[in-house]
Amino acid sequence: MVDVIVNFLKEFGAWGMFFHSFVDAVIFPIPAFFTQLSLSMIDPSNAIWLATVGFIGCLLGTPIGYWIGRVAGRSFLGKILKKNWVDSATKMFNRHGEAAILLGAFTPIPFKIFTILSGATNYSLWKLLGYAAIGRAAKFYVVGVLFYVYGTLADKVIDQYFTLIFLGIFIVLASGWFLIRKLRTKKDNQIKAGA
Repeated sequence: MVDVIVNFLKEFGAWGMFFHSFVDAVIFPIPAFFTQLSLSMIDPSNAIWLATVGFIGCLLGTPIGYWIGRVAGRSFLGKILKKNWVDSATKMFNRHGEAAILLGAFTPIPFKIFTILSGATNYSLWKLLGYAAIGRAAKFYVVGVLFYVYGTLADKVIDQYFTLIFLGIFIVLASGWFLIRKLRTKKDNQIKAGA
C-alpha cells in the first residue's frame, strides 16, 4: 500500500512531494519521508529543492491540521481514549509541548498527530509553527543534504544510520531548547527578584 501511494506521488515529482508533505501535516497516515527518499534517489542533485518543497508543504498544512484538532480533535480523542487519559495528555502536552513537537517534527511519525493534538489541547498555533519549522527543517534538509552530497549512496547511509542521525539531531535540538528554557527561567527569576 505504501509503495503504491509513494509511486503514484513520485510521478508528480516536486508537486507530489509538496502534496504529500501538506497532507502529512493534516490527515495522511504515511510520512512524507518516503516520497522524499524516492524522489531524491531519482535525482540527488535536486534533493535540496525537494527538501524545500516538502518543508513549505508541511508548514502550509500545519495550520489546517491544527484547525482540525481545534474543531474535532478533543471529541475525537475523547471517543478513542478515556477522559482521564485525554486530560493527562493535555496537561503533559501543555507543559512539554515544545519537546513533543520538536521530536515529532523530524521523526518519521506522521506529523498530523502533533498538529491535531496541538489544536485539541489549545496549544499556541504560533509556537506550533515555530517549533514545527525548526524540527521539519532539520528533518527535510538532513535528508536533502545527504542525497545532494552522497548521491544515491545516501540511501544506504540513511538506511544504516537513520536512528543515529535523527537521535543526534534530536540531542542538538533538545539541548538548544533546554538552554533557551533555562535562560528564560533565569531571566524571569531576575525580573521577579528586581521587582
